[in-house]
Amino acid sequence: MGTGPTCALSGGRPVGYTTAAMTDPSEALAAAGADEPAELAQLRALSAARDRIVEAVERVVVGQRAVMDALLVALFAGGHALFVGAPGLAKTLLVSTLARTLDLEFSRIQFTPDLMPADITGSEVLDEDPATGRRSFRFVPGPIFCNILLADEINRTPPKTQAALLQAMQEGRVSAGGRTHPLPAPFHVFATQNPIEQEGTYPLPEAQLDRFMLEIRVPYPDERAEKTIVARGDDPPPPAPVLSPAELVQHQALVRRLPVPPSVVDLVVRLLRATRPEDPSCPPEVRRLVRWGAGPRAGRQLVAAARARAALAGVSAVRAEDVRALAHPALRHRIVLGFAAEAEGVDPAQVVDLVLAAADAGPSRP
Repeated sequence: MGTGPTCALSGGRPVGYTTAAMTDPSEALAAAGADEPAELAQLRALSAARDRIVEAVERVVVGQRAVMDALLVALFAGGHALFVGAPGLAKTLLVSTLARTLDLEFSRIQFTPDLMPADITGSEVLDEDPATGRRSFRFVPGPIFCNILLADEINRTPPKTQAALLQAMQEGRVSAGGRTHPLPAPFHVFATQNPIEQEGTYPLPEAQLDRFMLEIRVPYPDERAEKTIVARGDDPPPPAPVLSPAELVQHQALVRRLPVPPSVVDLVVRLLRATRPEDPSCPPEVRRLVRWGAGPRAGRQLVAAARARAALAGVSAVRAEDVRALAHPALRHRIVLGFAAEAEGVDPAQVVDLVLAAADAGPSRP
């Protein structure tokens, strides 16, 4: 296998998507109890599928490779992602195009202040049998019953409606009319949030932010990409599917089986504990700036994302570099800053930099 395209997962350190030479890939897979030849073949198939997906999406979306790489990590890890960026940066186009390349059912909800929970999940309607006159309730599914849901400007709707997504994101099902309805698999929520216009918005509560595996920052395209976008005439035709939903589910199962060395687990735990002001291992500067740090769910999702990043590169075990590359998108939206940080203009990305430096310095103290 060769070297894949370079990416920088938004806001973190630039890290290449390298398909590293596996010195002994069978050792890691054997330790996980995996069938070595089959697993290695599946890893190669996943890496090749990623290349086909990127090629298909880039025919439509120009200049957002780093965002696409982060999106694929969240998708193959089985998680949800929150996109933060100015309007007009192809967030909606990117997600809808990805859904087409995977032959997934796609729904888009434009969140507004008057949107109600039933507008998302669905509602019970009263039906009458014309022959017998008997009446019964029937559930009419809402737009959430899809494979990929784009929640556009999720911070523009009240908390009651935002909360309608919580059960779906966590459990893959919704409750309506006293009954629970499972959502189709796979199911992913990709939400967008406009960081510029905050008038009339409802900031997402920490409990809901914690459900998003990654916060993906969408930058402006570089000059070369922007010239291509501006000069483009008609929109290119949508790409043909390059992967089926069943194949996607199989690849997601492979990602979950990827082994995680104890040293990587130790690194993740050091990162988490360094974000918590009450922990002895928290650096003094972080303790001064932060009110609340990341919880155990953040660690589990960071490991899941690192598994996906390694698998997409064709590597047979999670590496420390996968964790470091994903620390920013996995942790920054889970850190609650204190007054000192707000007064000094410090943002969560700067805190994650301090946390990474502290984790690299050595193990946490008891």
